[in-house]
Amino acid sequence: MIEIELISPTNAPVFKNIRLRALQESPTAFSSTYTDESKLTDMDWVNRASRWNSANSAAYLAMDTGSAVGIAAGVLDRNDPQRADLMSMWVAPTHRRLGIGRMLVNAIATWARAQNVLHLWLMVTGNNDRAIEFYRSLGFALSGRSEPYRNDAALLNLEMHRSLS
Repeated sequence: MIEIELISPTNAPVFKNIRLRALQESPTAFSSTYTDESKLTDMDWVNRASRWNSANSAAYLAMDTGSAVGIAAGVLDRNDPQRADLMSMWVAPTHRRLGIGRMLVNAIATWARAQNVLHLWLMVTGNNDRAIEFYRSLGFALSGRSEPYRNDAALLNLEMHRSLS
């Protein structure tokens, strides 16, 4: 059975493991890289776990019988209190198409609503058709805005949004 749990300093080693797995398996899905994040110390991961669950953000793990199989984070927009960003979304290939991604997005949406957020936004790499279709199935739509992907100038990040009302 899949359980969704908050990332915290207590489960920082699990957070570290799944984040590094995600960066290795889907290197163009994130603005960071495995090379950069694998250099972080265990204390860096504990501190990051604290920051990822603070007054302005929340992050979750999808757990399957004690093993992390998914991750997602939400961050409040500093300039617009009605907006939050969905970030760092990833589900292990062995667990895709089982509803886990939907569970993680729903956890972020629930958190965002509790913060009085009206709109959830995300960036998705333009060559990731499966992710774009997944987000569309959850009610997200392309906004028409794009920006260069940080780690590969040949790729674009596409912005998507969804109302939470």
